[in-house]
Amino acid sequence: MRYINKIIILLFFFAGFISCSKDLNRTPIVGESSSAVYSDATSIKGVLAKLYAGLTLSGQSPTDAFPTADITSSDVGANVYFRNWWEAEELPTDEAKIGWGDGDIQQYNTNTWTSQNTYTTLFYNRVFYEVSLCNEFIRELPESKISSLPAADTAAVREYIQEARFLRALAYYHAIDNFANVPFTTEQDAIGKTNPKPISRADLFKYVESELLAIEPLLPAPTKNEYGRVDQAAVWTLLARLYLNAKVYTGTDRNTDCITYCNEIISAGYSLAPKYANLFLIDNHTTSAREIIFALRADGVNSQSYGNSTFIIHAAVGGLMNPTDYGITNGWGGLRVTKNLVNLFGDPSGKTDQRAMFYTDGQTLEMKSLTDFTNGYAVTKFKNVSSTGTKGSDPSGNFADLDIPLFRLADVYLMYAEAVLRGGSGGDAATALGYVNAIRTRAYGGSTAGNIPSSALTLQFILDERARELYWEGYRRTDLVRYGLFSGSSYVWPWKGGTSTGTSIDTHLNLYPLSYTDISLNSNLTQNPGY
Repeated sequence: MRYINKIIILLFFFAGFISCSKDLNRTPIVGESSSAVYSDATSIKGVLAKLYAGLTLSGQSPTDAFPTADITSSDVGANVYFRNWWEAEELPTDEAKIGWGDGDIQQYNTNTWTSQNTYTTLFYNRVFYEVSLCNEFIRELPESKISSLPAADTAAVREYIQEARFLRALAYYHAIDNFANVPFTTEQDAIGKTNPKPISRADLFKYVESELLAIEPLLPAPTKNEYGRVDQAAVWTLLARLYLNAKVYTGTDRNTDCITYCNEIISAGYSLAPKYANLFLIDNHTTSAREIIFALRADGVNSQSYGNSTFIIHAAVGGLMNPTDYGITNGWGGLRVTKNLVNLFGDPSGKTDQRAMFYTDGQTLEMKSLTDFTNGYAVTKFKNVSSTGTKGSDPSGNFADLDIPLFRLADVYLMYAEAVLRGGSGGDAATALGYVNAIRTRAYGGSTAGNIPSSALTLQFILDERARELYWEGYRRTDLVRYGLFSGSSYVWPWKGGTSTGTSIDTHLNLYPLSYTDISLNSNLTQNPGY
């Protein structure tokens, strides 16, 4: 049984409002009190499951449903952390465009969002809701309470605290990357008494770094935790990612530190999955387990969501594509790629580089229309089927079982290579070349035909290889910003800036705006420049 499905219905958050004016201390007669929940290790683990589920579900229910949604929105299925983050990371780039006209989603496609954009606000709200959940979990479990639990449970509960700190650090990492100077709270802050104060991007970087360094020795060794829960390797991966982007976040490069933590991961026994395609099928937790460092779990029956892998799979199917080939009943006709990504492969058929997973029948390479699904090649990378052809567990074909590989070894190899090329110490170019060629050997079906010589290993090659290896995995906006190519006119793609051929965009778009509502209600905050 997947632990993430054992979600406690957290009615105790609201229990304080259910009382009699003559007996304010009465134990709630509906739901469970916080004192009861946090006195039992099994219940505590259920609350921890809620923190993980906060990344992939819309609310308390195992299905996306309005009555139990965490955050009110017109489309509860569109209000899920992973989906909100994925759209913010991919749709404004050359890797993905969406064909829908829902609200102001097209502003992502054209890099024309404003401070009142619906989707940037949904993402912002999800980030800070996750932070709040983690803060509350940690606040409810001081050491004095943990030590009062049965002795057999204390070690596990202390570990749960470290996992919550990691999930909070992950949310704050997304805040650093996408919003910069944001409101900041921890478990030390009283709830609701004062407005949160802002923290600078550089100071939040220091905080996330310090949290990750503090929890690293307290978490299980790599691969020793339950699948889908974080361990030391997840910490190392997030640190490596933080350090690779440190020049953007703080003005100071930390490439040596990036290499240090890449080396930790690589030496921990991970290995590339034998077949690239299997990483994105529903049995990836078995066929590709040695490559996946941290996954967001999904279950088409027990944790149904329109905002996890269900979104990517359904939205990528349309036109002449047969939904049953992807383990689903119907496609949503939304997501495609621009020609810039396709052209990085040369041959889009996948016969040479097997990572080129494009559906071209009835699709045009050119994207003259953003709202016509047949404009732009479709992507067949993610499927709700297993490596043996078995379809997902949901008999309706609506919800997917595919676990999202949020952190995986191939990304670590490419981070190592980039950090070496950027002058970091502790690595070398020959090793970096070996890692890159290992990725390419797999991509070419075990052949070395795609391997490159040392002279070809450049920063531009690494950027292009990251697109080939990691497209639609939530890296592209961050990568383009790090390379100085997201804004400006040095690199354009179809619909950048709102024209079909692409044009320059302003540097303020390297960041998203803080929530308009938050700015209005919290005078401590200052909106990001340009908004």
